[in-house]
Amino acid sequence: MPPGEYGERVPKSENTFSSWRRRLVQRAVHAGWAWLQRTGSVTAERPGRFRFGAMGTGTRLAFPLGTVFGEPWIHLGAHCIIGEQVTLTAGLMPDLDLGAEPILRIGDGVVLGRGSHVIADTTVTIGSDCYFGPYVYVTSTNHSYDDPDEPIGKQWPRMDPVSIGPGCWIGTGAVILPGARIGRNVVVAAGAVVRGVVPDRCVVAGAPAKVVRRWDPVEGWQPPLRTPAPVPIPDGVTPEQLLALAEWEAEGMGETA
Repeated sequence: MPPGEYGERVPKSENTFSSWRRRLVQRAVHAGWAWLQRTGSVTAERPGRFRFGAMGTGTRLAFPLGTVFGEPWIHLGAHCIIGEQVTLTAGLMPDLDLGAEPILRIGDGVVLGRGSHVIADTTVTIGSDCYFGPYVYVTSTNHSYDDPDEPIGKQWPRMDPVSIGPGCWIGTGAVILPGARIGRNVVVAAGAVVRGVVPDRCVVAGAPAKVVRRWDPVEGWQPPLRTPAPVPIPDGVTPEQLLALAEWEAEGMGETA
């Protein structure tokens, strides 16, 4: 009887050996990649070929690394997480003598998200406890456009120091331009383009970025937050008590449903 004439075609049996071999290879590849990530990461204890001007305890540059050069003029604080493919550079190009002082300073507890770039051709300072989303671009150099007939890439760039205060959150894809002075505890929205001075305790968004919310010591956030602020947990409350309260509330909701 020809297949499919009076019924469905019978599926071919899977090659069990090939499937087992494929799974084995897949596990080996994942295990090998995990080993590369562990051994290829850069720490103060295992710096590899890199000689940073300073690198604090617990700081790690994840593998695979992005472009890194001018590391003698890069100072990294303690307990920083530098994500995969993050670029950190000091100076216009490798092998320059940049003097006695560091060019790029990163404080303690800083997180730089995957694929971010920090380009410090002149001084860039990132305060402690700053968190960057993926693909943030920070640069202290920009192309000039003085001559309309000369290719822009061949015109001498302009440099201006950048500073980002402690406790900031920089959203995915944000761009921090030369001369930016960002205060402490600032939120930079995803995709924002920041230049100039940004005051403390505010939220900026847009291109160019503008303040869309700021903290007032008397009136709080202006304009007010759309969602209520979380209620702080009282002192002395244990995790077990919180868990019991959550279970009690769940039982109560079930009884009233």
